[in-house]
Amino acid sequence: MRISGLNFGRVICVVLLAWATLIWDLDRPVSAASLPRVTLNAESIGPRSIEQRTGETVTRDYAHAWQDLAESVEGNRTDLLNDYFTGIAKERWTQRITAQRKTGLRTRYVDRGHQVKALFYSPDGGEMQLVDQAQIEVQVFDGSKAIYTANRPQKYLVLMTPGADRWYVRSMESIAHDTVKD
Repeated sequence: MRISGLNFGRVICVVLLAWATLIWDLDRPVSAASLPRVTLNAESIGPRSIEQRTGETVTRDYAHAWQDLAESVEGNRTDLLNDYFTGIAKERWTQRITAQRKTGLRTRYVDRGHQVKALFYSPDGGEMQLVDQAQIEVQVFDGSKAIYTANRPQKYLVLMTPGADRWYVRSMESIAHDTVKD
């Protein structure tokens, strides 16, 4: 088979473009903005089981919510909550970020992952209750000076509800470790 000069030029151009893209992707540092690791266990959920696709979507959207939350509290930006938070969860985090901004503080979350257990999925598919065993290091800064650091597991009781194209965190409450059994 013979390749004409024009086709050969196209092949070379595509190969060079693919190579440049690969090099560019490898050269980028892995940032704190990458999605946190979320593992969902829905074995004992009721009264309705979770379809595989729903489980994947909830896991992905919950990871995005934590990513947005981390960026929001570090940058004191309430607008970043808009994509994955709604209801009381959005109101409370907005209030916290607003108060933090007024005092000149900011918080950094170093997210080491989430073991999420699905407890309840409503028969109509309109809400899902989760318990999240989160591994998060919390660092509070006054300007550039660290004034507080904590690195311990935290448990959250979370209510998620579906929207047109994603699941939203509607409620997120920090709870004591012995409140809900794993």
